[in-house]
Amino acid sequence: MARTTLSAARLGPRDVLHVGSAGLRSRPVRVVLSALGIAIGIATMIAVVGISASSQAQLMQRLDKLGTNMLVATPGESMFAGEQVKLPKDAVGMVGRIAGVEEAAATGALSSSVRRNEKIDEDETGGIEVVAATEDLLKVLRGKTDSGTWLNRANGRYPSVVLGHVAARRLGITAPGQQVWLGDRYFTVVGVLAPLPLAPEIERSALVGWEAAQKLLGFDGHPTSVYERSTDASVKDVRSLLAPSIDPENPQNVRVSDPSAALQAKAATEGAFSSLLLGLGGIALLVGGVGVANTMIISVLERRYEIGLRRSLGATRGQIRIQFVTESLMLSGLGGLAGVALGALATGVYAYGGGLPWVVPPWAAAAGFGATLLIGTVAGLYPAVRAARLSPTLALHAV
Repeated sequence: MARTTLSAARLGPRDVLHVGSAGLRSRPVRVVLSALGIAIGIATMIAVVGISASSQAQLMQRLDKLGTNMLVATPGESMFAGEQVKLPKDAVGMVGRIAGVEEAAATGALSSSVRRNEKIDEDETGGIEVVAATEDLLKVLRGKTDSGTWLNRANGRYPSVVLGHVAARRLGITAPGQQVWLGDRYFTVVGVLAPLPLAPEIERSALVGWEAAQKLLGFDGHPTSVYERSTDASVKDVRSLLAPSIDPENPQNVRVSDPSAALQAKAATEGAFSSLLLGLGGIALLVGGVGVANTMIISVLERRYEIGLRRSLGATRGQIRIQFVTESLMLSGLGGLAGVALGALATGVYAYGGGLPWVVPPWAAAAGFGATLLIGTVAGLYPAVRAARLSPTLALHAV
């Protein structure tokens, strides 16, 4: 008569989830407390990455709006000590003839000071520079006025002034129509500029028309800064031609800079100081993993009778191991999901409060949740192996 070999029944995915979640359903408070450590670690990491990404996104939006195709030419240092370098009076026209240049404008520094009234000492400048400006300057800078109007052919020849928003604040000017003492007479404020991230020097300036500066303030007509906009494809070529075009005989006397480089560098390094917080989040995650391991060990000790009974009814060691590993994975996974949600919520609150775009990189959420599953697997291995090694007889006898 042939002998029949008995084999343990196989556990399907549904059975594995059922037996794996049994311990979680029976101890909900312990589950919440154990998952909390995982959730805090993941929430910290997601929030750090999300806040950094939101700040970067804001900077990139500003760069897209302001453009990275603006260059500024200023006088360099002369080869001869004590000699002052001046840009040619027709520097704007020279720059405008370079292939690829779409717009060009200039400013010229003046020795005059601007004050709220003539009774204030002329040395009390408040860090405000007085400059002459061409009519196309605001267009080249892609700026706008907060209030009032910009310099034009009508007001640019008379004692009119436009203030950068920092200069207006320092002078206590709240609206156009007020007057400031500039040079040896009062100038009427016709406009106040909005912030100009690519030209912070203009934000701290009082700008007068080119013609008025020559007629009323003794301006010699030599620009001290030439701003130009070119097509995106020709920025590199224009940069190489800018200095030779302005001063063909001594191109080394012209310094060319890219105002957007500072914003680009800031965007590139926005997350540099996030490493410390990411490290703290990682430590919290490891602590959470230790908490999960402790919870699983206690669970194994408390459920020795259950383990012994299942073994005596035919459950294999492998089935016991997969039961407790699944329980650990589910416990960590719950903490991971809660952590991702909390991190995204914290990022959203920060972004809303700071006026930033809400950005949570999908890779960060996926990596965070994947890390919790890895932690759950590692934390559950030892308790699972220990549970699988329990002898059914000794387990049942110990109860």
